[in-house]
Parts: sequence; C-alpha cells; structure tokens
Amino acid sequence: MTSPSAESARLRIVVADDERMVRTALRAILAAEPDLEVVGEAATGAEAVSVVRELRPDVVLMDVRMPQIDGIRATEQILATLPDPPRVIVVTTFENDAYVYEALRAGASGFLIKRSEADALVGAVRLVARSDTLLFPSAVRALAAEHARSRPAPPPWVARLTTREGEVLRLMATGLTNAEIAGRMGVGPATVKTHVAAVLAKTGTRDRTQAVIAAYEAGFMKDV
Repeated sequence: MTSPSAESARLRIVVADDERMVRTALRAILAAEPDLEVVGEAATGAEAVSVVRELRPDVVLMDVRMPQIDGIRATEQILATLPDPPRVIVVTTFENDAYVYEALRAGASGFLIKRSEADALVGAVRLVARSDTLLFPSAVRALAAEHARSRPAPPPWVARLTTREGEVLRLMATGLTNAEIAGRMGVGPATVKTHVAAVLAKTGTRDRTQAVIAAYEAGFMKDV
C-alpha cells in the first residue's frame, strides 16, 4: 500500500490533447511511474484551462494545436489567472514549429516531440517540476535565435545585470543545472540560486526558459 507521504510526494499532471489515443498513451506512460499521477485530461484548450483551474496540477502536458482555443492561448490563460500556476510542457509534432516558440514566449517551460521515448517524457515532467534546468536547451536556443526580434538597442535590464548574473544567464542557456553552474563558476549552489533569482527578477521572466528567450531576443546571447 502507498503511504500518505508517498501520495503527497507525487507530481500531479493534466494531459491536454484533442486526440484520445494520444491522451491514453501519455496517461499509460505516466501512470507506470510511482511518483507521477495523471489527475485529469482535456480535449480542447478551453477545457484544459477549466480542468487546470479546478484540479491545480503540478505539470500540464499541453498540445499546441487544439480546437476552441489553442495551446498557446490556453497556456497564457492558465499562467495569467492562477496565483501559483503549474509548469506547462508543450507537446508538438515538429520541434521547429512556430507555435512552439510562441508557446514558450507565452510561458511554457519547455516542449516535447510527440514521438519522444517514454523515458524522455517521464524525465521531462520531473525536470520542469524541479525547475532546475532547461528542457531541450539546444532546441530552445535554435528557436530563439530563429525568431529573435531586431532591436535598435538592448532593453534596460541588460545593463542592470551584474557580471556574475550575466555569466549565470549564459550558463543557464547551455542547459546546466544550478549544481553544474556552481561547479563551473567555483561557487556554492546557494549562490547560484541567488543569481538565478536575480536574473529572473531583472529580466521580468517567470522561469529559466523565458529568461533565455528574453536574452536571445535582446541580443545578449550572440557569443553563446
């Protein structure tokens, strides 16, 4: 029998996809893991928003293209209306899909390709819940570089970053965890955590993915 403490430690997940077979497959993969629990499903973007508001999961697997409202708008609504919103992973067919980038800019923490292996799916859910690194950093960097906007001048936050904070931001963009960044910089993990918090505050972003995207769009990552 599962203990109450084990139950409370489970990550609660909502699966949103307009294809029943996809939802069933994702549920089966996640349900096989003792620390993961699928608490709800949604077949449309509007339904996803409603289900997430009701069930308050830790992570949402969000299909990009759904009827009524798409995954981008659903992600925006979820993140804008809940005080402690879940992490959103966009699930898509093509990693260079323009919809993916817009979903990331809307606040999604990362994305998965629908053909991903089961281990990759499970690892992604745990990764974004921990929020200690980027999900598929190389793909995020490629999307950001491709969609970066031209700016006549860098935004004000660039000048407000300290040298250390800028170094941390560049290392975040490579997909390193806080512990790995600490080892690279020769400082403690707590110091890195403080720098990461400062980077998020100064860039006005909610997590590492949005911070890296903001950095690319500002032209800050040209040498990375």
